[in-house]
Amino acid sequence: HACGHNLIAEVGAAAGLALKAALESLAEPAPVAVQVTVLGTPAEEQGGGKIDLIKAGAFDGLDVVFMAHPSQENATYLPDVAEHDVTVKYYGKASHAAAYPWEGVNALDAAVLAYNNLSVLRQQMKPTWRVHGVIKNGGVKPNIIPSYTELEFYLRAPSMKELSVLTEKVENCFKSAALATGCKVEIKGGENDYYNVLPNKSLQKIYKENGKKLGIEFISEDAILNGLSGSTDFGNVTFVVPGLHPYFYIGSDALNHTEQYTEAAGSQTAQFYALRTAKALAMTALDVIFKPGLLEEVRKDFREMKLKEEGQINPEE
Repeated sequence: HACGHNLIAEVGAAAGLALKAALESLAEPAPVAVQVTVLGTPAEEQGGGKIDLIKAGAFDGLDVVFMAHPSQENATYLPDVAEHDVTVKYYGKASHAAAYPWEGVNALDAAVLAYNNLSVLRQQMKPTWRVHGVIKNGGVKPNIIPSYTELEFYLRAPSMKELSVLTEKVENCFKSAALATGCKVEIKGGENDYYNVLPNKSLQKIYKENGKKLGIEFISEDAILNGLSGSTDFGNVTFVVPGLHPYFYIGSDALNHTEQYTEAAGSQTAQFYALRTAKALAMTALDVIFKPGLLEEVRKDFREMKLKEEGQINPEE
């Protein structure tokens, strides 16, 4: 997989099996009853499968959730950002482009203006905001004034509050292009927005300690704070249950979503790093089970981060 999602599945399954085997090997039972659940996610890359799983109650009753994502380095956390999909359709009027173009209403002009509006907006965008998209339909033939065009864009920001601000600015760019050209515009958001991943310092600290025991070298805290990542539906999970979402090196410096990374994710070299990460996750789960007070610390971090984030979303409440 071009983003290493084959390794995500492997790490999750391996960590679950390792935890189960460790618990079954104990001479004495664990201090609490333990249920180990391995959840696969359909349509993570497009569609937000975990969001559908949340709605279906798949995460109800879970105390912690772990997942690890392939990258170019090892990190206990990277700031995965909130994301909103938007599809924009412009409706104009077809006409012969040479004989009587004045009879037409050019939907391609609207699409180009919208794209350029967003390019101009970038000067006033925060450094942590991202807007990127494509023109999916630009017309039929050069001698026909395009009566229909379609664009698809992804909008990203560090929090849901900032994402709502960015979304309003971007939608105004789309609407103004319709006004300028006389087209009608239809703006439709995606079915599921991806939330930013909430960090959990207690889980991250324990995971880092376990990873170091296995020889994992982690990037610095400054590199984490100054870095940006993509977006994941695991962010939505971290608003429901305490979560850990580390990143792991797979033996290649290739960048995600490239042919080179696809090859690296399927290589034998990646197996060592994936299984080492799975072991670190299983060790962290054992710490949550056996270390007195750790689970409550994890829950406390979760409550504090969620309150902080919800305060940003609804400051009046």
